Amino acid sequence: MTLFRRFMVAFILSGALSAHANLPDFTSIVEDNSAAVVKILVEVEPVKSAPQGEMTEPDGVPDYLRRFFDPRGGSPRGDVPRSSTGSGFILTEDGYVVTNNHVVEGATSVVVRMTDRREFDAEVVGLDELSDLALLKIEAEDLPTLKLAAPDSLKVGEWVLAIGSPFGLDFSVTAGIVSAMGRSLPTATNDNYVPFIQTDVAINPGNSGGPLFNLDGEVVGVNSQIYTRSGGSIGLSFSIPVSVVRDVVEQLRDSGAVQRGWLGVSIQNVDKNLAEAFGLDRPAGALVAQVVKGSPAEEAGIQEGDVIVEFDGEYIETSSELPHVVGLIKPGSKVEVGLIRDGDKKTLQVEVGALSPRADVAERDEVTPGGARLGITVEPAADPLLTELGLTSGVVVRAVRADSAADGEIVEGDVITMLGSKAVRSAKDFIEAEQSLSAGQSIQVRLWRRGTPLFIGLRVPND
Repeated sequence: MTLFRRFMVAFILSGALSAHANLPDFTSIVEDNSAAVVKILVEVEPVKSAPQGEMTEPDGVPDYLRRFFDPRGGSPRGDVPRSSTGSGFILTEDGYVVTNNHVVEGATSVVVRMTDRREFDAEVVGLDELSDLALLKIEAEDLPTLKLAAPDSLKVGEWVLAIGSPFGLDFSVTAGIVSAMGRSLPTATNDNYVPFIQTDVAINPGNSGGPLFNLDGEVVGVNSQIYTRSGGSIGLSFSIPVSVVRDVVEQLRDSGAVQRGWLGVSIQNVDKNLAEAFGLDRPAGALVAQVVKGSPAEEAGIQEGDVIVEFDGEYIETSSELPHVVGLIKPGSKVEVGLIRDGDKKTLQVEVGALSPRADVAERDEVTPGGARLGITVEPAADPLLTELGLTSGVVVRAVRADSAADGEIVEGDVITMLGSKAVRSAKDFIEAEQSLSAGQSIQVRLWRRGTPLFIGLRVPND
């Protein structure tokens, strides 16, 4: 071997050894903490059998963003109890256990299994759908526990470790890095109160509810969702940050329910053109598109067109960050709001309200059949829904006829307040406005969808 080749081999080996020396050693984290990680065994009420060949999936979940549902896929055939599994961890020596809401929601029985194979029947202390967290209680003492990390201590690029039971493979360990912080993910109800941690840790069905550790062996998050097109890990997993976990668990333990702060505004992002129009040096903040009547925002003097750039000392970079901040504030607290109005910075004080449960649309007798022109079936909006949206009137879409002008644009549950240039306050108004439309005319439909106001463009079909 020539002197040059010897030098190159030595150089490569030294580089490999140096790289190996810089990699973290996870063994001590696993040895010190795995005993406090548990497997959750759940049974839920039986469901009616699906027709042969038809598979069912969890409700309200986009194809690309799946909760960690039963790893066997779909629902079993026959009216028999369904079983599923998840993960969790012990928080206190006297038996409080943290897991995901979707792991135990609707359960008829919950069993907690430890690494030493001991099993305990668990009581569901409280559930919180908006954060996807649940608190359980088992009757035991002197249990091993995990420590929650300090809020906001995690940084992008840090190594993190997950322990859970993917696909029933009990207490598996996977590792990766933090890819991003404060991710806002879509939900079926358009609610967004969790600034998720994004990682490339291999997470799969069954890891749900398990802990995410930092290199100090502290819990920095609770594994909740994955982004996937196949049902398995592709390196995009999302965890509930410890700041949310602390707040939700404390409230569930104290009262069995969670109260969240409520401001009472509809917001949207600020783009380059809007930033110039509102006197901002760059796109930032949350633009107020609607202020709910009687809300804390209205009482504080917040107006439509204001750009909220700071809330309770937290800078608001994008509109999706505002619900995260407001939701964590205790109702009744008085905080300062920094905003831009007509190019000037203003500071207002607001007393944060309490977020109420989502109001459903009540059944009404008056239903308008789908019109021959647009193909929309509507009925008057119930008072609780109107109050929630800050409206005084409107109609709710109950059905959309296939292959009609509205098909693919208007959806069931939309609240229509304007059709063309005419206000829609009742089903009668809707009929009259529809009848006044001209064939081939392009119209705007003003509506609310999942709490958000927007305009939809439709073209009236030729008669």
